[in-house]
Amino acid sequence: MTLYSQVRSLIKKELVLEWRSKYAINGILLYIASTVFICYQSFKKVEPVTWNALFWIIMLFAAINAVAKSFMNESKGRQLYYYTLVSPQAIIISKIVYNFLLMIALSVIALFFYNVVFGNTIGDVPLYLVSVLIGSLSFATSFTMISAIASKAGNNATLMAVLSFPVVIPVLMAIIKLSKNAMDGLDRSVSVDEIVLLLGINVIISATSLLLFPYLWRE
Repeated sequence: MTLYSQVRSLIKKELVLEWRSKYAINGILLYIASTVFICYQSFKKVEPVTWNALFWIIMLFAAINAVAKSFMNESKGRQLYYYTLVSPQAIIISKIVYNFLLMIALSVIALFFYNVVFGNTIGDVPLYLVSVLIGSLSFATSFTMISAIASKAGNNATLMAVLSFPVVIPVLMAIIKLSKNAMDGLDRSVSVDEIVLLLGINVIISATSLLLFPYLWRE
């Protein structure tokens, strides 16, 4: 099979498995809904800056629960079976694409529920949606590769946290700044630097994943 066919088949497999065990996605949705509700009960009304920061904190932990498990649920027997069928590049690409789609779905649901509870304080909605899209991609690429590394170290949660910190913090700061510009309704030219920075980080992480994952896969 070609690389495209392998990636498509693996993404379809991920969707089927997720549909059969809906408890995982339902648990994440429950976490988002309950966290937003608790924030509303605690603050009732928040300033736009706090509104934005709370949203991305919620999405960060949702990403950890949703994306970080990418390779942790794969048994050694299943990994060996994949090794005989598809290329390692197809594995990592399919994981990133699937996690990207999953994060987009979670982000849209969370943003909708967030707006219903707290009200819409966004000045530039299209730009904010762009920040959500880029943020979903950033979380997907970062946590997918980190999950792959941690899975080869016995799914060590401490290693996952240590590896995540230097990667996620700069990404999160750039995303918060970009989305804040959208909330304030600033001219879009002001946000070009943040968009370029985030896209550059995603390109670097994706390229690194494609280069390093085949060596991890052989272990």
